[in-house]
Amino acid sequence: MLSGLPPQPKDENVLIGFDKADDAGVYQLRDDLAIVQTVDFFTPIVDDPSVYGQIAALNSINDVWAMAGTPLTALAITCFPKKGVDPAILGEIMRGGQETLNKYGVTLIGGHSVDSEQIMFGYAVTGVIDPGKIASNAGARPGDVIILTKPIGTGVISTGIKFGKASDDVVAASVETMMTPGKFAAEAMREFEVKGATDVTGFALVGHAWEMAKASEVTIEIDTASVPLIEGALELAAAGMLTSADKTNREYIGEDIQIAERVDNNLVKLLFDPQTAGGMLISVAGDKASALVSKLRAYYPYAGIVGRALKLDEASILVR
Repeated sequence: MLSGLPPQPKDENVLIGFDKADDAGVYQLRDDLAIVQTVDFFTPIVDDPSVYGQIAALNSINDVWAMAGTPLTALAITCFPKKGVDPAILGEIMRGGQETLNKYGVTLIGGHSVDSEQIMFGYAVTGVIDPGKIASNAGARPGDVIILTKPIGTGVISTGIKFGKASDDVVAASVETMMTPGKFAAEAMREFEVKGATDVTGFALVGHAWEMAKASEVTIEIDTASVPLIEGALELAAAGMLTSADKTNREYIGEDIQIAERVDNNLVKLLFDPQTAGGMLISVAGDKASALVSKLRAYYPYAGIVGRALKLDEASILVR
């Protein structure tokens, strides 16, 4: 994705860079302290400006939590038209975002805005972490089980909202999923000494699982019968409410995936469905899995085992 850039000078303090497609970068300051940095912003996915701001904030903060870090500060990033849209809408977006930052102890210290016909909003977030407690894409090991904390389907539901096809109940379920923070997963990962994790966002469940498999040099097998779905998402996928990322996510993985013929095609669409503020995908030793799932379900009722890590096979992802 960043191929073609000139080579960077080697910096031994860079513990996590962009080479493994991790959720955030990690830079060591001292033996017991490193900073975690990330940035993310996107177009509106719900009609309510304040809720959009809240989701955008959580989506950005989640990248720090996905590394098992603690977020501290944020910079706002805004694309908004100078003409044609009531500026009060931007105020509502930023108010929603600020409420979420406040709720999770993240301090807004600035930002930048650009005149643009397309509205976009998000944050660059900085946090801290103990260098010995980092969870990364490269931390999965053969024999681990794979846990997902939240159901999938926000992408097709967002498209359903645009075309008036998503019911109020389905929208509410999607918003509730997106508004559930990764904070508690990060705390659990530190407690259980998890080394392999990522959050499921734009590259979808199989895309982010593929990144973990590639970085860890393992094969990840997904048990589709165990993957939780947001209410109504499967029906919207069947109705063709797909995002453009359905195609690009398939291209991203290419041929490095095997999907069993028995797997329903509409469910496969959800596996490639881009998520916003999605759940954490956690790789953990089998003997810790049951206790970790129990811990997670106090905050994430749909958390459960959705697969396992195997020795590297012909394909990086197996869908069963």
